[in-house]
Amino acid sequence: MPSQKPRVRRIPVAVPESGAHEQPWYRSIRFSGFSLLMLAIIVLFVVVLAPSLRTLIQQQEQIAQQQREVAAQKADVSQKKQDVARWDDPAYIEAQARDRLLYVYPGEESYLVMGAEQAKGSDRAETDSGSPVSSTVQTPKVDWVQAMLSSVLQSGLTEKTTEELVAPDVSGTGDPTGAATADTK
Repeated sequence: MPSQKPRVRRIPVAVPESGAHEQPWYRSIRFSGFSLLMLAIIVLFVVVLAPSLRTLIQQQEQIAQQQREVAAQKADVSQKKQDVARWDDPAYIEAQARDRLLYVYPGEESYLVMGAEQAKGSDRAETDSGSPVSSTVQTPKVDWVQAMLSSVLQSGLTEKTTEELVAPDVSGTGDPTGAATADTK
């Protein structure tokens, strides 16, 4: 018996035009149970690991900061070791004594120019606080020992508050508040 092939009937189908009825891309997405499970695992992974990642990043920043501090301290230690080694040299000690303490050898004459850096800009020298330096020798008008003793006794035996107490005049200006007057400026 000859085998017969099943008869297949072919029907022509028209393909719809591409621009006539197009759906958005998200309409063609189909979710299965597996894809929903994977999405839930990813969300859980992000929720669980996000704080840990933030902590890790903060710790890495702290480690980097401490490494920079250690490097700076090592540089400081090496600089201090160089300074200590320099003090073993007698020539360096001599130079420092001459410069800082104004030591001279017997028979040498030393001249110290006061206010050399101030002479360029202004004709009057000033102290570190900015007050002018007097060219005459002044004698204070108050005995500083007596002023200190009276200040201690007054502050210990009075009922006044610290705002009410007035500092004694140790400046020699005669002003009881200790402030500079107009003639000293």
